[in-house]
Amino acid sequence: MKSLPIKINGALLTLIVAGVVFYSCTVQEDYDYHPAGITGKLEMPALEYFQSHESFTMLSSAIDLAGLTEAYSAEQIRTFIAPTDRAFEEYLEENAYGSLEEVPVPILRNLLRYHIVEDKVLFSDPELFESNLPIAYSTESGQAMYLSHNTNFVGLVNQGTSQQWEIATSNLEPTNGVIHVVNAIVYFSAASTDLDELDPSVKTDTIFPLADTYINGGAAANSNFGSTNLLKVKNVTGDGDYDRKAYLMFDLNELPAEGVITDLRFEVGVSFTHAKNLDMNLFQVPDTTWTEMGLNWNNATAPVDPPVATITTTKVSAFNFDLTDFYTGLEKRGKLSLMIDGQDTGDETNDLASKEHETLPAPMIIAIIATGNSVLDLVTNTGISVESGGSVALDSEMLEITGASANDIIYTVEEVAQHGWLISGATILKPGDRFTQNDINVMNLVYISNGEGSEDQLVLSARDRAGAKLDPFEVEVIIE
Repeated sequence: MKSLPIKINGALLTLIVAGVVFYSCTVQEDYDYHPAGITGKLEMPALEYFQSHESFTMLSSAIDLAGLTEAYSAEQIRTFIAPTDRAFEEYLEENAYGSLEEVPVPILRNLLRYHIVEDKVLFSDPELFESNLPIAYSTESGQAMYLSHNTNFVGLVNQGTSQQWEIATSNLEPTNGVIHVVNAIVYFSAASTDLDELDPSVKTDTIFPLADTYINGGAAANSNFGSTNLLKVKNVTGDGDYDRKAYLMFDLNELPAEGVITDLRFEVGVSFTHAKNLDMNLFQVPDTTWTEMGLNWNNATAPVDPPVATITTTKVSAFNFDLTDFYTGLEKRGKLSLMIDGQDTGDETNDLASKEHETLPAPMIIAIIATGNSVLDLVTNTGISVESGGSVALDSEMLEITGASANDIIYTVEEVAQHGWLISGATILKPGDRFTQNDINVMNLVYISNGEGSEDQLVLSARDRAGAKLDPFEVEVIIE
């Protein structure tokens, strides 16, 4: 029988492969290591251990708030990944919660259930002896957790996924399983993929304005600013001395005739912005006969309402407006006249770069053009069944689109659920957020019921990187 000295989280111990024996161990108290002179046997259930240690006051409160005291105190053997108070404090700050009580109970419950592994996992187990070899274990939330250790025998959570964490203290043994202490809230996240990466057959093309200028109300209503290097935008009273709107004209016929335009955006450089987080609106103007050196406030044509795109002003180098849906609805290509206006009476100064600007890029329309040769097929959409207040991880037996590789099929959230949340990793998805078929296949997405209603729905659309699209469709949710 061969004895092997092993260092686990800073503690030297001896592992006898045929029969595991600890000769020494360390137990972490308040984030610091102290030789304990014990084997890690706690002689109490996990819940009692957490309740008796100051480092786990927030975990104890979370367990109580989530109604999971039985899960942490029952005799059923489990592995408990135990976040410290520091972990919860960081989680609350990152998610803009003022306290644990502000976290919706279903979200808190699902978070904790992911931290309960349905097996007894000791890092001294010979199965886990090999370094950097993650093993998948089922959790109470239905998602997988990967446990392993590095060459220094520091335990790792979810090694090889998009996010991994080190275990601070390993192999504490309450009477109902094992405890591994972490200084972070952990979650499962599938291996990352760049959702903006293009298919090799996909190309981009850029066109620039035929003309651009701005108009100014009040005393400058008859003045023209076509030769200036700025497009000034400001909405104070609607037509006063400080009210300004930018006009631009493009020829969409300059875009390639072949291929399918899958994305279209208008980009304009920012010279200055107050960045008040106000709306900035982009409108279509029906008149395409105006000239750069002739346009002024008094002869400008009013735009068509509503705006074709809206952004929120922030401190960025360029504003980007999504024109994809607007372009898809156009009957034919041709000259396109646009107007930029600030939020009504917002009194926000925005100085944008015109095509005459000496250092900033000219305004541009950027198209992503695909072959359009691929075809997507929604082969499975059974809907989601979930207990009221519970959660379920989505998989390919609930929702699957074929026609491209899983990482190349990109879903977009069009409408969010009304009685729950769709969560990827630790992020609550909102309209416009994206995920892939691979995220579904590896169960990276979780629907959490808020405990209300008997049915719900998500509205999603999908595309692949080669230009194929699926129009928005509903995913029904049955709440039991």
